[in-house]
Amino acid sequence: MSINNVDQMLSELRAASALAGGKPAAQSQDASQVDFADVLKSTIEQVNSAQQTSQEMQKQFELGDEGVNLQDVMVSLQKASLSFQTMVQARNKLVSAYQEIMNTQV
Repeated sequence: MSINNVDQMLSELRAASALAGGKPAAQSQDASQVDFADVLKSTIEQVNSAQQTSQEMQKQFELGDEGVNLQDVMVSLQKASLSFQTMVQARNKLVSAYQEIMNTQV
C-alpha cells in the first residue's frame, strides 16, 4: 500500500466527518446541493468496497499470491474494520437522535 492510498483514505474520512458534522468539506459541493441520502449511500458503498477489497486481499494472501504481502493485508483489514466501526457509531447517533426527536413533547 502506498502513502498516496493512505492520504486518500484520510482525506475521504475527513470529508465524511466534516459532512456528518454539518460543516462544508473542502472538496464538497455547496451546502444547498448536498443530499443527506446521497452522502449516506456513498458512505455505505465505500465501507462495503473497503470490506470487499480486504477480503479479496486476504484470499489472495491465503492462496500464496506473491504480489500480496502481509502488511498490505493487515492494513486493508484494519481500514475495513475502522470504517465499519465508524459507520456503526454514526448509525447509533442517528438512532439516538431519532429517538430523542420522537420523545420530544409538543
